[in-house]
Order: sequence, then structure tokens, then C-alpha cells
Amino acid sequence: MSIMMRYQRREIALAACFSALAGYVDALGFITLGGFFVSFMTGNTTRLGIELAGGQAGGIALAGGIIALFVCGVVTGSLVGHAAGRQRAPAVLATVTVLLALAALMETSGETMPAVGLLAVAMGTENAVFQRDGEVTIGLTYMTGTLVKMGQRIAAAMLGGPKRAFLRHFMLWLGLMGGAYLGATVHGLIGLTAIWLAAGAAAAMTLAATFFLRGG
Repeated sequence: MSIMMRYQRREIALAACFSALAGYVDALGFITLGGFFVSFMTGNTTRLGIELAGGQAGGIALAGGIIALFVCGVVTGSLVGHAAGRQRAPAVLATVTVLLALAALMETSGETMPAVGLLAVAMGTENAVFQRDGEVTIGLTYMTGTLVKMGQRIAAAMLGGPKRAFLRHFMLWLGLMGGAYLGATVHGLIGLTAIWLAAGAAAAMTLAATFFLRGG
């Protein structure tokens, strides 16, 4: 049985919500940075290679800096999760909430780039919510692997396997895409003030994780 299949329905539903948060925040960062991401490091790695080829110092620094901040977030989330034990999920999400709130405060003070940098840290941290034996079991901020697994489940269903197993992966993808749509829409209305809504959503998800997610 795959790792994804071991999770309860409520955990998958919450994971889709967490992915929606990542999509929302990534849309805010993407629009602000003009084509760089705060949660999708594959895209930033491609951009880094392109900027290196073109010798664009500004682009190199931006892509490399975001990647470094994201990795710092992953380290932070992993350490917080390890210290929290069975309360991993709410502890990690509480950390994400604090980071997003700090980013919102910075943006309110006119510190846009530091605020966006904190968004990258927050998204790296979020990936530690679902982790077992030191490895991330459900990626929340990137969908390539999720789409590969979804395709594999569809193929398995065509060969006589479980018919609805692919839906778990589809929900994660749909969450990220829906969150990005919402983030872009809200950004168009209120700009980066939209970070405050992300912080509020993260706080609500922290409470939900406290009641519905067990430590792993």
C-alpha cells in the first residue's frame, strides 16, 4: 500500500487545503516578483539556469536567494516538527502562521522584498507538515510528483486496480490550482495586503490540524 493510501480521508482533505494555501501564497509571490516563485523551486531552478546563461546578476541573485530561503524554511519546519513529536502538524502550521503574519506586517511597513522572502521561508516550512522517518510523504507546494502518481493510479485503474485512488492526488492538484486562482484574484483587488488572509487561513488550519491530524 502506498504512503498516500495510508492517510485518512480527513487528512487528505486537510492536505488539499494546505496545498490551496501554498497556491495562494505562490500566486502572490509570482505576481510580485514578475515570474519567480516562492513555493515552486523547480521553476526557480530553471530560471536560475536561464539567468546564469544570460549573465543577469539580478535574476541570479533573486532566484538563488529564494531557493536558499525556501531550503531554510524546510530546515526550520523539520526541526520544529521533530521537537513537537506527535503534535508535528499543528506546530509546523503555527510556525507557518507566524511567518505569514510577519510577512504581512513587513509588507504593511513597506518592506516588500523582505516580506516576499518570508513567504518563501513559510512555504518551505509548510512542507514539513506530512513527514515520516525524516522524509516528506505528501508534498504540499509542488505538483509534478503528484501528477505522476495520479497518472499511475489512473493507469492502474485501467488495469483492474482501485478505481478512485487517483482522486487523492487530484484533490491536491486541484487545491494548489484553486489557491493560485484565488491568490491572483485577491491580489488584483487588494495587492499584497492579501498576505493577511493567508495568515488567517493558516491560523484556522493550525486549529483544524490540532483536532484532526495525528502525529506521524
